[in-house]
Amino acid sequence: MPALPAVSVANLRDLGGLPLGPGRSVRPGLVLRSAQLDRLDATEPVVAALGIRTVVDFRTDAERAERPDRLPEGARLLVADVLADRLATSGLPPAARLKELLADPALAEEHLGGGRARKAFARTYRTFVSGASARASYRALLGELGRPGAGPLLFHCTAGKDRTGWAAVVLLSLLGADEETVRGEYLAVNTAVRQAFAPMIEGFIAQGGDPELALELIGVLPEYLDAALDEVAVRHGSMEAYVRDGLGVPDEVTELIRERLTVRAA
Repeated sequence: MPALPAVSVANLRDLGGLPLGPGRSVRPGLVLRSAQLDRLDATEPVVAALGIRTVVDFRTDAERAERPDRLPEGARLLVADVLADRLATSGLPPAARLKELLADPALAEEHLGGGRARKAFARTYRTFVSGASARASYRALLGELGRPGAGPLLFHCTAGKDRTGWAAVVLLSLLGADEETVRGEYLAVNTAVRQAFAPMIEGFIAQGGDPELALELIGVLPEYLDAALDEVAVRHGSMEAYVRDGLGVPDEVTELIRERLTVRAA
């Protein structure tokens, strides 16, 4: 199972072991995902055993300033702000404002009630594919994963579900995972994210907030992913073309990623 039982970091998952087709799987211990690392205890046995060498942070400047990462000793940080250009043009989407929205049910309802949250997330997911800063961020991630001699890498955002979720979808698709595996990994974070945000969800509902809206904000839904996949199909035709032409990742880097991260299944 990709989920790792860490106490000091929420939603920590090793993509290793996920199936990639007949006789193949993702190599364990090299590519991990999580929520923010502001409470990370690098001495926690589960964390220390990972030997993380690189952390890729997809969060905005404001998110990083409010809750800076704690890095494992010796690890280097790569900032890859997926939503930088979105902030400059239209303000932060819900994916980067979860805590603010959950703290104020009236604000959440005013801006995102009546099905508007789902539409807002769908728009954001399309931006993951087409936005300039998003393309640069995901290109940076894949470049790190394709770097010869690179060690274990962890990528994350705030909750580890949207910006991070799309990164996992792209990577697993490149490695050859089938649709069931890709969607399964994307949706599998719901339990961990709801646990991590449980006090805020309870407070939101206690103040009169709509429980369904809370789950639309906190969870991931198939339709969010569908929006990004549709954007890939419309703009590029395939995930391979999106990575090559949209992200600008050379084919030789993609092949290095496959070589590094693929192993014969036990």
